[in-house]
Amino acid sequence: MSAGAEAATFSVRPALAADAAGLLQMMRELAAFEGYLTEFRVTVEDLLARGLDAERPQFRAYVAVTSAGSLLGYAVLAEVAFTYDLRPDWRLKELYVTIPARQLGIGKALMETVIADARQHGCGRLKWDVLPDNSHAKQFYRQHGGEPVKDWEAWVLQLTP
Repeated sequence: MSAGAEAATFSVRPALAADAAGLLQMMRELAAFEGYLTEFRVTVEDLLARGLDAERPQFRAYVAVTSAGSLLGYAVLAEVAFTYDLRPDWRLKELYVTIPARQLGIGKALMETVIADARQHGCGRLKWDVLPDNSHAKQFYRQHGGEPVKDWEAWVLQLTP
């Protein structure tokens, strides 16, 4: 079976501790694409301690995986416990599909899983950021009902250790 044929048959599930090394590799690929690989500090141990094997996880993650166990993509989310309407917001921190597995519906399956799970958990909103020049991502998110926020500006304060 070719790699493309194997990738065409996949499922989406919550990430497991056993996925940590593969998840980290994909996170590094995304960091390289987005231009912050030299600042990237996440380790397998961090993924385990903060989410995949944690008693009180700081994030949730989903992976797209072949029947042979190869990881094809992932989504990572963080929760803002409650907001003005006492419903949590989920922030989609990252959604990534490996280059060889693109155009196979993996991103769509990950996004649909995230949306369905957010609804099941009573979330009021799903939020995310998109690089200004990433027109493919903008088109993808619009297909899922997303739209740019016009009422707010994104701000950041870099805190040094």
